[in-house]
Amino acid sequence: MERRNFLKGLALLAACPLCVKTAYAAEGVHWGYDGEEGPEHWGSLAAENSACSAGSQQSPIDIRGAIKADIPDLAADWKSGGTILNNGHTIQVKAAGGTLRRGDKTYDLVQYHFHAPSEHSVDGGNFPMEAHFVHKSAETGTLGVLGVFLVPGAANSTFANLAAKFPRKPGEELPLAAVDPNGLLPSSLRYWTYEGSLTTPPCSEIVDWMVVMEPVEVDPADIKKFTALYSMNARPALAGNRRYVLSSS
Repeated sequence: MERRNFLKGLALLAACPLCVKTAYAAEGVHWGYDGEEGPEHWGSLAAENSACSAGSQQSPIDIRGAIKADIPDLAADWKSGGTILNNGHTIQVKAAGGTLRRGDKTYDLVQYHFHAPSEHSVDGGNFPMEAHFVHKSAETGTLGVLGVFLVPGAANSTFANLAAKFPRKPGEELPLAAVDPNGLLPSSLRYWTYEGSLTTPPCSEIVDWMVVMEPVEVDPADIKKFTALYSMNARPALAGNRRYVLSSS
């Protein structure tokens, strides 16, 4: 624990601008999801990406063997609106604000974005998509990321409204009006939690991960609107390295 806190402190000092930049990714270094710029090479693309290959608490992981525990309940209170951006790696919404409470800890919502297929897997199985809601603790500066799995099914008005506005060109950014991110949450916020990293370069190990157990149904046609832009933008699962994954009891 002391080692992790020490490393987390160093990472936050080194990457503090990262906390306010909505991309939460290495800038100035081109990276991708296949070939010589794919995940297996991220650690060698730039010195600041060394955690991608040398880190011991990398994300995502395959969630299995979780330990049931008395972990704090989650409560989200996110504001509608913001802007929607195609950043060249995903579709990302710069949030209008709001909070995620986890017991007595509060995180501020900064941005949310999408991956296809899901980055986290459960017992070896992936989901068609995963949404990541990226928060920052105002007190500590650490990040709290809430992962929500998206599966084909009934239409979801929030995702449908976003899909209708997906910018097609990298760098293109559009305003959002009354798009409510709370609509991307399931009825139950039971979750798994573990200590991990950003899933994109520089892969800093500064993230408290919370992955919601219940997936959210969205229209298959809306999933296709995303995969038409990004058919595969998921980092493969990494070794757990004896980390404990706790689950809501």
